[in-house]
Amino acid sequence: MSIDWYNFTPWTALAGGALIGLAASLFAVMNGRVAGISGLLGSLLEGGEGRGEKALFILGLLVAPLLWQLVSHLPEIEINSGWVALTVAGLLVGVGTRYGSGCTSGHGVCGLSRLSPRSLAATLSFMAAGFGTVFVLRHLLGA
Repeated sequence: MSIDWYNFTPWTALAGGALIGLAASLFAVMNGRVAGISGLLGSLLEGGEGRGEKALFILGLLVAPLLWQLVSHLPEIEINSGWVALTVAGLLVGVGTRYGSGCTSGHGVCGLSRLSPRSLAATLSFMAAGFGTVFVLRHLLGA
């Protein structure tokens, strides 16, 4: 593995991480809830209290790349898998999100920052599953 130093942009990555942390913190302070995207989307679809804030938060996730495109170019998207693999992957992520009672943003960003043991276990589990999947697909199956 080597780093492409010409395109390595640690400052924009740091700024993006800080903005994610700020948004999650503000959401928690103002709403008393963790900003887990799967939970927000699920409760938005179910209806109930606070739909406006949840919809605005998710809308911000969708609009942010469009706003960034006004200032800089977006990286080219390259997908190296077929639709069957992407469909199976999406279904597995959905099942894992429900089984783990949250997603990477809820457990990995918000839960770990609150020192939640459950979030640590969930984050270690989905990271290990991701590492294992990549190892099997690339090194054992050659895909």
